[in-house]
Amino acid sequence: MPADNSESEHSISLRGQLLLAAPALSDGTFDHSVILLAEHSSDEGAFGAIINHPSDTSVGDLVPHLKSTPLADLPIHRGGPLSTEELTFSSIVWSPEGGLAYLPRISAEAAIELIGKQSHIVQATIGHSAWAPGQLESELLGNTWITLRPREDLMSEPHDINLWKKLLSDISPYHALLSQAPKNPLLN
Repeated sequence: MPADNSESEHSISLRGQLLLAAPALSDGTFDHSVILLAEHSSDEGAFGAIINHPSDTSVGDLVPHLKSTPLADLPIHRGGPLSTEELTFSSIVWSPEGGLAYLPRISAEAAIELIGKQSHIVQATIGHSAWAPGQLESELLGNTWITLRPREDLMSEPHDINLWKKLLSDISPYHALLSQAPKNPLLN
């Protein structure tokens, strides 16, 4: 009897896609988050980082030996609830042929070489976000996340808390209304 491959034949990969936190996900780490997925498969799970939660700390504040490098003033983003003691560098790359690619965990030396290049965004991140096999799919069915294919203009947008509202507003008039909703409508 042949093996049932129906799940792997019909599974999709969200690698290189954005996850926008649904407005109902308004407390904790993922409040108004935009996550860029570096990896995703139904068999392996998913891995990515929040790209729009910069902290008030820069790389030079945290890593003294990088104070004299181009990375010194790079803000450190809060990438998610996992590995929050680990500082990593990543590159977001746009190419007309392949779209957006997220290269997590590049070396400080590679980050120094890429910083300021036209087609790259370099980010410093503490923490990351990850899902076990099937977990993200379950959360998507529960409307926890809104998936979005990134466009090239993501490269020129500030990667701060306002990015969530901008991306959500651009989806549709309905989503634009959602982006304006207060955190707790019952308090109005």
